[in-house]
Amino acid sequence: MTQVTFAKLKKITPQVRYCAKQENISALQLSKKIANGQAVIFSSSLGRTKHICAVGSGLKTKVNVNIGASTDKSDVGLELKKLRESINLKADTVMDLSVGESIDKMLQLILRNSSIPVGTVPIYQAASIAEKKKGSFLKMDVDTIFKSLETQAKQGVDFFTIHCGITKESLSVLKKSRRLIPMVSRGGAIISAWMKAQNKENPFFEYFDDILDLAFKYDIVLSLGDGLRPGAIADATDAAQIKELKVLGQLVTRARAKDVQVIVEGPGHVPLNQIEKNILLEKKFCKNAPFYVLGPLVCDVASGYDHITAAIGGALAAFYGADFLCYVTPAEHLRHPTLEDVRDGLIASRIAAHSADIAKGIKDANLWDNQMSYARNKRNWKKLISLSIDPEKSSKLRHSIRPKDLKTCTMCGKYCSMKLIERCLN
Repeated sequence: MTQVTFAKLKKITPQVRYCAKQENISALQLSKKIANGQAVIFSSSLGRTKHICAVGSGLKTKVNVNIGASTDKSDVGLELKKLRESINLKADTVMDLSVGESIDKMLQLILRNSSIPVGTVPIYQAASIAEKKKGSFLKMDVDTIFKSLETQAKQGVDFFTIHCGITKESLSVLKKSRRLIPMVSRGGAIISAWMKAQNKENPFFEYFDDILDLAFKYDIVLSLGDGLRPGAIADATDAAQIKELKVLGQLVTRARAKDVQVIVEGPGHVPLNQIEKNILLEKKFCKNAPFYVLGPLVCDVASGYDHITAAIGGALAAFYGADFLCYVTPAEHLRHPTLEDVRDGLIASRIAAHSADIAKGIKDANLWDNQMSYARNKRNWKKLISLSIDPEKSSKLRHSIRPKDLKTCTMCGKYCSMKLIERCLN
């Protein structure tokens, strides 16, 4: 049985108790959210993950980190360093987006070394197998796709991204669009190219009931991918994006009917004034399913700084109701991310998530900030550094230039406002 089945039977599972404690809410409250589909728990039935987490309405905003090899850059050791750093910096989940020759080895090592939930995009593995066996992913068969799903499920993957909203009908809408960039989803493009070559319907859509059976068996959360998400702000909230979102909403209903945990992925590149609308549309069409947003990036010109554009968009999206943020690194659109890129992207996304939690009144979200402010007022530098979202960087900056008065910093020195007012009020 899945977490949904237990919740509908009003049975509180150990996973629900654990996550409820992390969220500072009652287990009964969380169980009700899972029963009605407003929350999910990333914890497959194999129980591989040590630090599971819940995602959904009224819960803390979670952050995902993407790692994995590309066809141009395949360094298993580097990706494992990224995994360890992501865990150290308190990422909630990690996705292995590996493509290329080392895909199988990479996933095995990530699953073995990750203490947090792991997600994948199984079409990548299926495409890789087809390339090796048949010379082209365009010759991939449906059996290969399902074998990849089953294999990863047996390995203990906690959630799958499947691009099931791309259909022949939705692609026809895309063809009529005037997008600056027709498609930016790698998984979506693979599926679309296969559909064109085979002249067949999307197998993730056509055989969705079979995927639900597999997800139920292993209690894997299905993340319904947005293959038609906008990759330019000019393309945001267009007919193609909305068409796919409506299809995903129908699939959410089917997943819930089979007690399968499901979330929905969202854009993408979205200008500030359209973010709220995008959240409201997802909650409407997808029946308040947890919403996982990829940024969103609020402008297109910040190459090298897209972790900042994504953090701006992510904070607003989470405030308006998004539940799960996918980080974006400074390397987005430019190269395979380095370890430093991963650090910068994760920290920016965590700042966005925490800022939104404060604004939307998540219980006790501001206690951390209050503790920091108290330490800052007392100029307790050791405590201030330990409370920082990135203690390593805070410590490095603090100790890079030694102040004359150790109770101040080198910004204000003897004119430290907190030190001066402390004398006035005593």
